[in-house]
Amino acid sequence: MSIFLILAFLFTVGSFLGWCLEIVFRRITSKKFVNPGFLSGPWLPIYGFSLCVLYLLTLTESHIPIENKILQKIILFIIMAIVITCIEYIAGLIFIKKMKVKLWDYSKNRGNIQGIICPTFSFFWLLLSAIYYFLIHPHILDMLRWLSNNLAFSFCIGFYFGIFTIDLINSFQVVFHIKKFAEEKQIVIRLEEFKSDVLESKKKRGEKFKFMLSYHSNVPLKENLEQYRKNRENLRKIQPNKTRKNKKNK
Repeated sequence: MSIFLILAFLFTVGSFLGWCLEIVFRRITSKKFVNPGFLSGPWLPIYGFSLCVLYLLTLTESHIPIENKILQKIILFIIMAIVITCIEYIAGLIFIKKMKVKLWDYSKNRGNIQGIICPTFSFFWLLLSAIYYFLIHPHILDMLRWLSNNLAFSFCIGFYFGIFTIDLINSFQVVFHIKKFAEEKQIVIRLEEFKSDVLESKKKRGEKFKFMLSYHSNVPLKENLEQYRKNRENLRKIQPNKTRKNKKNK
């Protein structure tokens, strides 16, 4: 079985399942339905890359110099969690430094590093690595053999990457506009907060809710960004006042 076909399949599955997982997580934690990531479609590339990495790391299990099978697997899961955490950190840092966009924010979590990674989510990566190892990895080749015997499979993979590429190009165009604004104002745009602001503005204007097209509204992007900046400035002014009041009450 071609390694390219395996990785293409894993990237497709991982991107979609990761997107579904993030939607459920955001619904539970923030009580909102927000399209995660900077793309419009139902995919998160970081999960796709991570699933590919998990597959490749699983192939190295026999090279871990430990005879105890249980301990060997624990070490493998720890390595997986560390590697994916590194991927998460590099991806987050690139977007912050180069694009002036913060895709996610762990600033409120203990032990976080620059709000990009934290021990809590590294632990979640470890759990997901174990789930992948026991529930997904043993069936990958069987699934691919079944799918490769159906001509529609190749078409679906090609169609997926075609739509994904179009979405990637369009979304990066939006991100480049955000970057230009952020550089002018010397700020970093927190993407989740920005999407929430756009959603609230849409509701106030009575615009139709578009889950996939989070950035799109009847108001130009620059106006939405300016409103986001003002909202963040107002919050910064309110928070010190709250802190002073709490101190006085004490």
